[in-house]
Amino acid sequence: MEHNHGGRTSAEVWDEMYRSRPKAWSGRPNPQLVAEAADLPAGTALDLGCGEGADAVWLAERGWSVTAVDVSAVALHRAAAHAAEAGGDELADRIKFVRGDLATWAPHRGFDLVSAQYLHSTVLPWQEALGSAADAVVPGGTLLIVGHHPDALPPGGNHVTEDMFYRPDDLVRELGIEGPDWEVQVLERRDRTVTGPEGGEVTIGDSVLKARRRA
Repeated sequence: MEHNHGGRTSAEVWDEMYRSRPKAWSGRPNPQLVAEAADLPAGTALDLGCGEGADAVWLAERGWSVTAVDVSAVALHRAAAHAAEAGGDELADRIKFVRGDLATWAPHRGFDLVSAQYLHSTVLPWQEALGSAADAVVPGGTLLIVGHHPDALPPGGNHVTEDMFYRPDDLVRELGIEGPDWEVQVLERRDRTVTGPEGGEVTIGDSVLKARRRA
């Protein structure tokens, strides 16, 4: 089942976005994933909203077995091609690409790492998109959620409403990880410098949540 938005499903909205350009993202793994997951022991990982697959490929290159989920068939086709180009069949075999609408899709098992990087959408509230993220983490596993901070957004983006974005404390409250089952390891706004549309340097902020489910 897919949510309907003005007569179009989520898949149609995102497929249109990807088809409108030959490459939507940089092809590099997201920086906070690299910072926070580089030292984790490889296991099973769930990449929510995998897009064109850069994060899934980065994890697979480090020995993770990755389930990478996205609603867009166009994005998943590009992601599979990226994996094959990066490491051939051996690397591609470590990644299972799954088409699923995160409003309704839920994993059938738990993962050692559940990652959602900049899962912002004009057609699906982040609370719904991240609804199953915490539940998918096994005891001893890690939850890593990163998004644009509403007070320091990238310039030139399609920022329709501040409600698309979240502060670190919003994640703790909405995802229900305030109890004794969770150890919150990182909860902060983390600023970084990027190149703006005019070519100059711009400071933007990331909301970062890293939490470990206690064994």
